[in-house]
Amino acid sequence: MTKPINRRIFLRGLGGACVAAPFLSSVAEKTAGAQAAAPKRLMMMFTHYGCITTKFFPTKTHGALTAADLQSTTLKHLAPYVDKLLIPRGIRGMNEWTAQMQRGQGNDPHTQVAGSFLTCQPVTPNSNDPFSFDNATKFNAKPVGPSLDHVMAAQLSPGGAPLFMRVGNRSDGAQSGVSYTKTSTDPTVAATAYPGLGNPSQVWSALMGLLDKGTTGGGTGMGAATYAMNQGALVCDLVKDDLAALKRLPMSAQDMQNVVQWETLCNEIGTVITNSNVCTSALGNTIGANSTNANKSATSIAAMVTDTMDGADMYSAMAVLAAMCNYNPVIFLKYPPNYNFSAIGVNADSHNLSHRLDNAGMSGTCYPNSLTLLQTIDKWYVSKFAKLVSMLDSIKLGDQSTLLDSTAAVWFNEMSDGNAHNLNNLPIIQAGGLNGYFKTGWAVNVDTANTGSATLSTGRSESQCASGTGTVNGTNQGTGTEATIANGPINKYYVSIMNAMGMKGNAMGYPDKAGTGPVTSFGYSDKTEDFAGGYGAKTGATIHSPGEYTALKAGS
Repeated sequence: MTKPINRRIFLRGLGGACVAAPFLSSVAEKTAGAQAAAPKRLMMMFTHYGCITTKFFPTKTHGALTAADLQSTTLKHLAPYVDKLLIPRGIRGMNEWTAQMQRGQGNDPHTQVAGSFLTCQPVTPNSNDPFSFDNATKFNAKPVGPSLDHVMAAQLSPGGAPLFMRVGNRSDGAQSGVSYTKTSTDPTVAATAYPGLGNPSQVWSALMGLLDKGTTGGGTGMGAATYAMNQGALVCDLVKDDLAALKRLPMSAQDMQNVVQWETLCNEIGTVITNSNVCTSALGNTIGANSTNANKSATSIAAMVTDTMDGADMYSAMAVLAAMCNYNPVIFLKYPPNYNFSAIGVNADSHNLSHRLDNAGMSGTCYPNSLTLLQTIDKWYVSKFAKLVSMLDSIKLGDQSTLLDSTAAVWFNEMSDGNAHNLNNLPIIQAGGLNGYFKTGWAVNVDTANTGSATLSTGRSESQCASGTGTVNGTNQGTGTEATIANGPINKYYVSIMNAMGMKGNAMGYPDKAGTGPVTSFGYSDKTEDFAGGYGAKTGATIHSPGEYTALKAGS
């Protein structure tokens, strides 16, 4: 977003433009009638503990999707939006925990995985004992770099911070935190966990001044003119009074011609799809984004608080309202860890249940009907993402596209299978193509170069506890996807998102707001084995395959 407009500075530039106007007629001719695209937004939804992969993924792992491809899967709630979905397959997260430290650090199956998920950085302090319960490494280790949301917000967001919401208002620790800031340039110093906002009413308060007014509260410093520009208003409209006053001044015919030419040029190249009619309280109310819902206190994020919205949906409504008002282009919905979904009939801690146990151990007797209960949670998460997508798709823009079309709404899951704690074959679902940057209506296997085939496994989530009884062993990763496939680094997907959002990279290709080129690299390494031993332990740890996933781009 732009900084607040200083009218004197702007008019100083206006004077310069008037002088230059006669020499810019060719520009006006070439750009007449051009339209700028609607503002882009990234909206991330993050959940914990993986999924039952064998039920989650469509059989089609590469190719155009149809509603029928989703009907027999956990994703069936998304079938109405299949043409706007992108399912990037074959992706691996960084810093996987294994009992033998083969693919990452030895801290904790969740501390290092969650900490590294959006940072692609090792955590510190490091442990080389995968079964240690030392507080320093299990409960206090943090990544050594910032997370994707903050890296992007540094270039794109007002104040340099994302809109980060903790769904359910639950605090995170090192085992579940995913959003991190970093101010120190020392690569061995831990980043700082970012708390964000925990209550929908906080977001509502920040957005109240935007609705119907074009001004803002919440201390963002965004004035009415800046807000109008962010919404797509013409620059000339913002200074029309000053321009009219300028034209009333005594001046030569040539000077007047210069002013008129500048005004014409400004209007011709400044024509945009205006969203000024989108940020209204009436439209917000159609998705449940109102003060009544924002201030309701739900005892459970899964408990119904209205006929159509549960507690989690209220956060989604606030997120979509923020997108409607172009309040922040980087929006994050973080779902809670260790949750008891009693409102949907799951009376067990979600973390324990992901291990198929009644505790957080790595082996033991299967919790009764654990797979059925896990699928119940998976389906609920899908319904929440589908609700978010439906809200975004219900907001029409001036060119008959929807808010979803200019958004990338991405559902990330901490891991693939929650018992195996594996990070290959990650379940990632994207809706929206960011103004046509991404291919939609497709499943795309980005790891065909390594697998030799577009066909991927759906994993082995039902290989243990399938009958509802028996024993489970998480240390052998038997319920995960075999480690030899689906290993495309998640770093490249993040690079795709950053470039789609218009970010810049420095000479080395890393995100840099002073950069002049595209982003090609992100994180410590794109090879999970480089994380074993912690920062600096592996010689040659680097981004081995820079660039984005071109297979995800529209037209590829």
